[in-house]
Amino acid sequence: MPKVGMEPVRRRELIDAAIRTIGEHGSLDVTVAQIAQEAGVSAALAHHYFGGKDQLILATMRHLLRELSKDLSASIRPTQTPHERIAAIISVNFSASQFTRQTIAAWLSFYVHAQKSDDFRQLLRIYANRLHSNLVYALAQITDRARAHRIAEGAGALIDGLYIRQALGTGRPDAKSATALVEDYIATQLSSGKQYGSRFCHHRFRLSGFCYGLSPV
Repeated sequence: MPKVGMEPVRRRELIDAAIRTIGEHGSLDVTVAQIAQEAGVSAALAHHYFGGKDQLILATMRHLLRELSKDLSASIRPTQTPHERIAAIISVNFSASQFTRQTIAAWLSFYVHAQKSDDFRQLLRIYANRLHSNLVYALAQITDRARAHRIAEGAGALIDGLYIRQALGTGRPDAKSATALVEDYIATQLSSGKQYGSRFCHHRFRLSGFCYGLSPV
């Protein structure tokens, strides 16, 4: 029998092991036994806590979403302007705790699995909606709402694309370059309207290249 009070610890160990195992294999084609071995526990104990592989993988995805949400809340809390809020949102998505090779591989595997799993699709939809709404909330304070939605949609797609591209690469994840690409995209979209672009420069929003080609007012 598992020791009383050890369940939260063992569950977290198994979830962390699942991320590592999925990352090493580059897919969800792993077994509970492999994950349990990585965690240093028996497969029987893993089944006891999660019931089966699908439940363990879903719990792993929920954990990643919770961690992302927690990191985002912590980063947004001290921000005072919409510009700082946008910077925080972008930064969190490429932070050291999120933009790792193993986590990237896990996310890519989740996206693939979502094509045939309603549960995975729903979780990814929650992630996408949260990202979109957070960006729109900040952008709508800078530009009109329709434009804010378009920019947020493009930024979200770019973030997802950078994760996919990194998953296909062999080098260490380059968070700095990934962050700069998203920042440059938002800057370019806002600069198409001088009024909005100038406001970003005026507020000295410290994003790499954010005021490129713009004249601050």
